[in-house]
Amino acid sequence: MENPTNLPIDLPARPALLVVVSGPSGVGKDAALKQMRERNYPFHFLVTCTTRPKRAEEVDGRDYHFITKEQFAEMEARGEFLEHAIVYGYDYGNSRREVREALGRGQDVIMRIDVQGAATIRRTVPDAIFIFLLPPSMGALEARLRKRRTEPEEYLQIRLHAARLEMSEVENFDYLIVNEDDALDETAQLIYAIIQAEKCRVKPRRVTL
Repeated sequence: MENPTNLPIDLPARPALLVVVSGPSGVGKDAALKQMRERNYPFHFLVTCTTRPKRAEEVDGRDYHFITKEQFAEMEARGEFLEHAIVYGYDYGNSRREVREALGRGQDVIMRIDVQGAATIRRTVPDAIFIFLLPPSMGALEARLRKRRTEPEEYLQIRLHAARLEMSEVENFDYLIVNEDDALDETAQLIYAIIQAEKCRVKPRRVTL
């Protein structure tokens, strides 16, 4: 007769997670997730649709799905977006179907999104994990935005003003990471560690869409 002390423990199922990485423009959301992709972290990295023009270093389908305003409006009318918003005059939206399919495969989903979009996801998917990235200082954030050289001075000042307002929303998030200069590896590792810790919860989060 088998010794009952050797029987496996009946552990609760660990459903796939939806992880929202947010923070002000220029804080390094895209760079942090790119670092994770390059190091083959086993997640589904959601690609956002946008009507914003593609920057020189960006790749369509990897960094964003770059689409026209007409295409965006059609997708919105069909209810294809889990959330969508206008940010600095351009449309951004994330596919509900893509998230569902990845979660259905048992794959954790990571999406990077602005603070406004994170608030929308918090209302509709309260069991998502919300991670806020902060710059080490406002001076560092300004330097990162200036390094892009993608917009005139007046727009840069608008972004900096918005960033100050967005950083006041940090208390609505589950986790906070300061994305230091030249420390993307550390930021990527901290995001990964948060996800691993969430997998150890006694009462797992259960995402429903």
